[in-house]
Amino acid sequence: MDLPESPIHNISDTARWVAVYRAGESERSDAVFRDPFAQRLAGERGQQIAASMPFAEKNSWPFVARTWLIDRLISEQVRGGIDRVVNLAAGLDARPYRMDLPRSLQWLEVDLPEILAHKEEVLRKEKPVCALERVRLDLSDVQARRELFLQLGRRANRVLVVTEGLLVYLTAEEAAALGNDLAAQPAPGSLDLASPALLKMLAKKMAAPLDQAGIPLKFAPETGPEFFTRCGWEPEQIHSVMHAAAKIKRLPLFLRLIAMISPARFQPNRPWSGVCLMGRRVLELRPIRS
Repeated sequence: MDLPESPIHNISDTARWVAVYRAGESERSDAVFRDPFAQRLAGERGQQIAASMPFAEKNSWPFVARTWLIDRLISEQVRGGIDRVVNLAAGLDARPYRMDLPRSLQWLEVDLPEILAHKEEVLRKEKPVCALERVRLDLSDVQARRELFLQLGRRANRVLVVTEGLLVYLTAEEAAALGNDLAAQPAPGSLDLASPALLKMLAKKMAAPLDQAGIPLKFAPETGPEFFTRCGWEPEQIHSVMHAAAKIKRLPLFLRLIAMISPARFQPNRPWSGVCLMGRRVLELRPIRS
């Protein structure tokens, strides 16, 4: 039996899709964040994609909780002295426009040319709250990204690297290579991870259009954040998305009960996802191999 054509055509379409959930949260009277640009950035294409993914639309709370958690981590790190944020696979993230950030903060967005061009067109009349720069780069180009990371290491004293919604589309080998490349520079990192159980559930519920588009969900390490210790990273903070959603009152009732009785620590056999702050393990730092 032929499957209907996927409304998702490429990896950049996932940014349009997720922006729909940020727009929905922003319209709530009790919104935990406000993204006044999300609806315009998602556009009609984003709405069509979200409408075709009923499971995700009914379970938008992980996207909301993840955004809220990363907002909090960024604010915390900026207060602690971070002078640059590097957002890898930035997509349609509008934090440089919507967050309370110091004007002196340097913000760099890295992503594919098409999605950054779309964002620039939609936001052309808007002004970011901090210094904003964009780099059009395919992060799968290993040499190009290493050159970028090397340049960034020379330009800023304290950098926070954000990888929101990126790692799940990589293989374990690609994730480890990215972790090694980043660990060669003096920068903590914020990342989000899925458990094997969560990946299995998502594969049943919503993976078909992603598979058809050639961007299957792949990365969900059995060891969770500890996967990156071999790359020279140390988990400093680990936040359960489910428990965060319970805290902000976005979790469905039956899941609220589960959150009350379950620990927040990583469990590979449960549908767990988390936002983690990683710091460098300098003594175990591995050099970049050409």
